[in-house]
Amino acid sequence: MRPFQIRVAESQLTDLRQRLGATRWPATTLEAGWARGVPMAYLRELAEYWRTGYDWRAAEAELNRYPQFVTEIDGATIHFAHVRSPEPGARAVLLTHGWPGSIAEYLDVIGPLTDPRAHGGDPSDAYHLVIPALPGFGFTGPVTETGWDVRRVARAWAELMDRVGYDSYLAVGGDWGSFVSLELARLAPERVTGAHLSMVLTAPSGAPGELDRLSPSDAARLADAAHFNEDLSGYLVLQMTRPHTLAYGLTDSPVGQLAWIVEKFREWNREAGTPDQFIERDRLLTNASIYWFTGTAGTSAQLYYESAKYLGALFVPGVRPEPVKVPIGVASYRLDTTPPIRAFAERDYPTISHWSEIDGVGHFASMERPEVFVNDLRAFGRSLAG
Repeated sequence: MRPFQIRVAESQLTDLRQRLGATRWPATTLEAGWARGVPMAYLRELAEYWRTGYDWRAAEAELNRYPQFVTEIDGATIHFAHVRSPEPGARAVLLTHGWPGSIAEYLDVIGPLTDPRAHGGDPSDAYHLVIPALPGFGFTGPVTETGWDVRRVARAWAELMDRVGYDSYLAVGGDWGSFVSLELARLAPERVTGAHLSMVLTAPSGAPGELDRLSPSDAARLADAAHFNEDLSGYLVLQMTRPHTLAYGLTDSPVGQLAWIVEKFREWNREAGTPDQFIERDRLLTNASIYWFTGTAGTSAQLYYESAKYLGALFVPGVRPEPVKVPIGVASYRLDTTPPIRAFAERDYPTISHWSEIDGVGHFASMERPEVFVNDLRAFGRSLAG
């Protein structure tokens, strides 16, 4: 393992500003709000702020406050933050982000999780944190081999946690981080003390009368899932099938990269408005900047391509997921586009021991409402300690 600090060359900042200033905008867009994608007026204003108001150097300094390292695992150079708690009894947590996220997703929870005493909390809730960037994402950068699906990432994470010296830990994540955490729990149940998730994808089994027995809440969520598949899954199909073609435009145009990312931050929280009404604007741009400066728009999409069969298998009627032997905690964020369906989740994952229905939070909980994310993780951790 080698110490690492993020240092973006000044020439890259100059290039970004020049590209933003020289953007070739569409001649027009139809006035349809967000129904046809990101509205031009909003994107133009956000891009101009990225060019003239946003301070990458301040974001870079904030990221570099935390110890970071790189290490070679299975042919990939894995970048991760390792933040130790000052509390002697702290346990370990592995935090895995998703797409279109990055390690910046967790900046606002590092302090409360590692040092609850300093944030008005109970020191018995303290955790050491390991926060890696997924292969193909951010400062981990591209991988040079095919085959990096969620199972291979989980194997790499097991090796990473061995190298940093933790023989037991919680696996925590949302989006892709949920799948990786589940696979890690399957791979190393003797090490993983529990998995805390916000995305649990399940489907009807096809059993007679199954849908009739759903609660009104779960029936509504099943309808939401159908809406996602019909109207909101275009990005998913494209990244699963043509990640290379997508990469050319997003790697050449910062406005294209910004639009591709910011759409999801708005779409995966069902509150009306713009994404910077519930996530700080600079946080959104720090996340987008990480993708831009590392050129990982296309390489991050490879995880979709590699894991397409894995995801598809979750929706085959009558096929149950491989068992998970460790306790599972589920944070069900009601504003998320596809919150988990409890009846199906508990059918497929009988070790679920903690379930929270949480109002006012969407897909990116640790950025939208960091205190809510922290409190639910602490509650799950306490249940395991007890």
